[in-house]
Amino acid sequence: MSTRDRIIAAATAMMQEGAPRLSVRAVAARAGVGASTLRHHFPTQRDLVNATLTATYDAAMPDERIRDTTVPARERLRGCLQRLLDPFAAPTEAREVWANLLRTFAAADADPKTEAAYGVLVDHAERRIAAWLAILEEEGVLLPGDIARRADFLLTVVDGLSIARALPLSDQRLEVETTTLGFAVDAVFDVRFPARQVQ
Repeated sequence: MSTRDRIIAAATAMMQEGAPRLSVRAVAARAGVGASTLRHHFPTQRDLVNATLTATYDAAMPDERIRDTTVPARERLRGCLQRLLDPFAAPTEAREVWANLLRTFAAADADPKTEAAYGVLVDHAERRIAAWLAILEEEGVLLPGDIARRADFLLTVVDGLSIARALPLSDQRLEVETTTLGFAVDAVFDVRFPARQVQ
């Protein structure tokens, strides 16, 4: 594993554990490198946070799954959305991860860097969902529509389910989650999403 990858792995582990912020010293110590080495790869804390979030979601949400035409399109999209909920852990292990992220990003006293990190997370997820929808449109299995509105709708559903992930699990939670994602995917395929009217 390269030094850069070790740093990202350390930052990812700290993020999963609910670290309130990714300090250079703490991440460097966790990765077993000096602070100057970390700064060489990530000149600013924002660079470190962005790279960590991007690497996490790139690993969790490969685009190959959405391109597998041997699987029905709706099932492909639902599976990709499910991975948004499990970027760090198996579904049964994800509660603590989501609880930590919720505490970090929803804190009333969140600093500007934390808010900026959340913005990166949302932007990356929106772009990834929009890319999946564009692939399905290009394939001809999804009627043309407003991809941005569709992506926003799907991310809103995922956001709600991620909050539910942070709460105590019921025996039927994962089954309900799968059903809810299926309803959301059906809406994207079956409901027209015309372009927004420009005021």
